[in-house]
Amino acid sequence: MLPSVFKKQLSASAQDRFVVRKDVFDKCLVLYPSDEWDRQVKILRSRLNLYKREHSRFLREFFKGTAEILLDGNNRMLIPRRLLELIDVDKEVILAGQDGRIEIWNKGLYEKEGISEEDFADQAEKLLGDSLNIPEE
Repeated sequence: MLPSVFKKQLSASAQDRFVVRKDVFDKCLVLYPSDEWDRQVKILRSRLNLYKREHSRFLREFFKGTAEILLDGNNRMLIPRRLLELIDVDKEVILAGQDGRIEIWNKGLYEKEGISEEDFADQAEKLLGDSLNIPEE
């Protein structure tokens, strides 16, 4: 079931349509609202050339782990078993919002992931400490 807190943040055009895919880096799935998925595909198309073998192979692999998801009237979604098996889901999952997308994790694996508070602080300083540019509204 998609929690209402996530659904409230979706655009009107993306309320019931999603694409789910295996994450490139982590053992989780990523659920994209349809408008965000369309934006991601546009970025891919702008950077890749189907007439280059390496690009074509990348796209094939990228799209291999995807499925379209529709919410039913009770905000439930049916994620294909083949994708859930990729992240070793047995019963419980964690939904974690991530800037325009939602990660879906095996609960046990999600709880093991992460870094210490000190390592996180060091990483924040390394990545953001020198150039914190806040865009004007």
